[in-house]
Amino acid sequence: MKLTRQSSADRQLVQRYGGGGFRVSGVEFKGSVIVLPGETLAWPVTALETVKLADFIPLVSRVKDLDVCLLGCGVGMLPIPREVREALKISGLAIDPMDTGAACRTYNVLMGEGRAVAAALIAV
Repeated sequence: MKLTRQSSADRQLVQRYGGGGFRVSGVEFKGSVIVLPGETLAWPVTALETVKLADFIPLVSRVKDLDVCLLGCGVGMLPIPREVREALKISGLAIDPMDTGAACRTYNVLMGEGRAVAAALIAV
């Protein structure tokens, strides 16, 4: 699904998602991604059920720089595995889970408001 045509050199915007990947600020990514205000990283996660705390290290290492972190769970919203959720809470990283499409749209809105937002997005 196409979201926006505009991007800014100083912040990442999700322009399209679907077909197993994303277009972020003019760059195509196959598979899942972590979108941060200044960069987008490939993310090896394919399903929320198999996610581990180690998969969130790029976010945990930046927790002090983030206001909010969104988690795109795929086609539908799913609960984060309990042990991962508890470990993330201890690290100080609060994650808002939602389906991937909603996470992409919410990320762009919050980024447009100037918030320090990150999104971990499972490809659909």
